[in-house]
Amino acid sequence: MNYLAHAYLSFNHPEILVGNMISDFVKGKQKEIYPGDIRKGIMLHREIDGFTDAHPATAKAKAFFRAAYRLYAGAFVDIVYDHFLANDTTIFSEESLAAFSKQTYSTLDKYIRVLPTKFFAMLPYMKQHDWLFNYRYRWGIKNSFGGLVRRAQYMHDSSEAFSIFEENYTALQLCYAEFMPEIILFVKNRFNLSFQ
Repeated sequence: MNYLAHAYLSFNHPEILVGNMISDFVKGKQKEIYPGDIRKGIMLHREIDGFTDAHPATAKAKAFFRAAYRLYAGAFVDIVYDHFLANDTTIFSEESLAAFSKQTYSTLDKYIRVLPTKFFAMLPYMKQHDWLFNYRYRWGIKNSFGGLVRRAQYMHDSSEAFSIFEENYTALQLCYAEFMPEIILFVKNRFNLSFQ
């Protein structure tokens, strides 16, 4: 799952949201420097990633990208899932997604002092280009794929990934539809156990 999904799966808990959003920028035992609920958000992010990677629907979705992108297939699927979440009318309308995106940025701004350096540097671009909302659009996904390739060491072109996305749009949407209710239930159960 990518940024929109991790934000949504924080279920409006501000410190869980912060931890969930910054987790990829917090390595190993660095999580111990964060206060309790931010640390829980960091760990929740990792549990979400583990559940996502192990899910059969994700395996099916990764298969579309694997031949061209091998170990990075999962990173493209994470972005694809955010696209379908942004367009999931059982979760967001266009207006509620816009409001949710603004609220997420506002929450992150309130915790600016605890953000890891690299996330802190990225946040202005996330807000300026409204990444969370623009996952709705195919051009937003194309841009996200390009950003992924720019950050990766061994990839140089995202055009094939976008073609794969376009050519297999319906099949990828079915993978999302199979997966999303189960990750929501998984995280709600984790909240009931640990985050109340």
